[in-house]
Amino acid sequence: AGYCLDDGDWDLVEKEHPTQMMARLMASCFIVSTAAAAWLKPMRSRLHRLDTVSMMAEEKVEQGFWSKMRSPNMPAQTVHDLNQHLTETRQELTRLQHPRFSISIPKHTTGTSYLPAETLSRCDKGSQFEKIKLTKDTSKMFTQMYDDAEKIRSDEITWEDIDPLDVNTRYKWTGLLHRAKKHPGTFMMRLRCLNGIITSEQMRFFADSVEPAGPDLGVIDITTRQNIQLRGLTLPMGVDVIDGLHALNLTCVQTGFDNIRNMVGNPLAGIDENEMVDTRPFCNMLNDLVTLDPATGERGNPAYCNLGRKFNICVSGGRDDFEHTNINDIGYQPCVHANTGEMGFNVVFGGYMSIKRVAASIPCGIWIPATMEAVRAIAEGTLRIFRDEGDRSDRQKARLMWIIEKYGVEDWRKKLLEEPALQGIRVENQQPEPTTPYERRELIGVHKQPNGKFRVGVHVSVGRVSVDMAREIADLADKYSDGEIRLTVEQNFLLPNVNESELESLLNEPALNRDGPDLENGKLIISGKLSVEPGNIYGHTIACTGNQYCGLAMIETKASAERIARKLDNLITTPRPLRIHWTGCPNSCGQVQAADIGLMGAAAKKMNDQGKMKPCPGVNIFVGGKLGEHAFLSLEPYKKGVPQADEDLIPELIAIAKERFGAVDK
Repeated sequence: AGYCLDDGDWDLVEKEHPTQMMARLMASCFIVSTAAAAWLKPMRSRLHRLDTVSMMAEEKVEQGFWSKMRSPNMPAQTVHDLNQHLTETRQELTRLQHPRFSISIPKHTTGTSYLPAETLSRCDKGSQFEKIKLTKDTSKMFTQMYDDAEKIRSDEITWEDIDPLDVNTRYKWTGLLHRAKKHPGTFMMRLRCLNGIITSEQMRFFADSVEPAGPDLGVIDITTRQNIQLRGLTLPMGVDVIDGLHALNLTCVQTGFDNIRNMVGNPLAGIDENEMVDTRPFCNMLNDLVTLDPATGERGNPAYCNLGRKFNICVSGGRDDFEHTNINDIGYQPCVHANTGEMGFNVVFGGYMSIKRVAASIPCGIWIPATMEAVRAIAEGTLRIFRDEGDRSDRQKARLMWIIEKYGVEDWRKKLLEEPALQGIRVENQQPEPTTPYERRELIGVHKQPNGKFRVGVHVSVGRVSVDMAREIADLADKYSDGEIRLTVEQNFLLPNVNESELESLLNEPALNRDGPDLENGKLIISGKLSVEPGNIYGHTIACTGNQYCGLAMIETKASAERIARKLDNLITTPRPLRIHWTGCPNSCGQVQAADIGLMGAAAKKMNDQGKMKPCPGVNIFVGGKLGEHAFLSLEPYKKGVPQADEDLIPELIAIAKERFGAVDK
């Protein structure tokens, strides 16, 4: 700081004016540090820890000066002046450390402004959530979040002083979902990892973002939509992460509640020997359609800020259907035109999972060429109808399938093709699907690519990633796959384009050969194990968040799923991968209806030591779901109310595995 003091400053010292000198010295310290921080801002993935250390050091220096200046001999006015100066400096420091990088312009329109009068009338008479969206438009949150975060940092307010409707509902439009029941004051952030592709730099940024929350709260989850969720963030942390994401070409806006979720694509895009369509550009384009504000060029698109419910879109790249088009509101299925040989998409509509109903998507007689214009037009037209005509009173009937059923398939097709977005777009009748036999391929393990390199699929135990694991994954990507990481809907990841000469080195990496800690005695811990050869059951087990973090879940899922899968692999052998999915509640985020064996949290009873039947955590068991081009959803439970305890559940699972999937004892 001495380098910043000029002759006049030193004159103050000689003339014994400690107040002014100390104020100038403090200001110099802050100016130097904030200038350095501003210069380093582009290095967002490295900055969070640097900011934290820098702020701690500055706070320590400030407190030291302050304690010395508050001596009994110091005039009260001097103490007051210094305190005022330090307060102003701290506020300026806060503004410099937390600038509005990425969403700085208030929206010119609102989500409500796009709704026709008839829709607005139904919203006004609709559910409580429709009234919440009408009272204050959710598009306001894109800039309000900065104001609220700044007030919290300056101790003007706490998160509890913010309107609860903002905290618990409207903030979901920014990607921040308040964990009100489990961890009040903290948020889960749902990202948009387009086509599931991220970089090592982004993965390290995820780790840096959640690390301040500590190991119990600050974790990263890979989801069943080829996506990332960050846990344990406060609101000030969250807005900094949003800016950091945008600096790294990612976003999280419009991912919660009544919004369009992550665009799912082929995890093998561009490296697939059976690829029919490269899904990457389509996923990028669709993401910009729904999240980019055409008026400001910033993220947050008011046109889709007042939908009636959530909406899912995926683009499939081949016959494997790794993307699960059967459970998306819009699913683009690649299909060659029977007469011309032109590549295009058969489009299916209406697939979804919810508490009251699960429905597979249906064909509506539509084929489009595989062009950006056609894919965009279908999405834009469908979303316009969904937004303006969907149910606003009963949220269980507010999904796209209900609109299709109201019209009937033929009239729905006619209605969609009349949309302004579809004018000038070539749409033909659905084309015949391939009839030659085809077996869905495995993503886990080592597989050769058409270019002679290899893709290596790595199993992540129930999708849970710690801070240390995230950095290990980033290091592996830097060393072997040019920094590229590809997420899958099975909560795992791929390292693409690995050189054959480096395969042995990769497979021997300590990060891929480390076992986890003891999981017995019901401990809520995950092993943190990464593996290329995880086993037929353990390696194909999926679990939602469960009641460790989610207030809707009826049971704990992740630790139970891992523990039971490892026990099953030690007890039985299956002739092929056995997919066991866990979900904590009927919302079915774990997609249990699509699993070989699905376990859904449910009420159960078990006899206690006194011979009385007492309530206990339990599951409903679903059996027989299928994936791929002939996907099937198992809609009715095979068995209800099975206690979740290992001694009750494991025998049931072994019996099903033997009877339905050819398992034998080891």
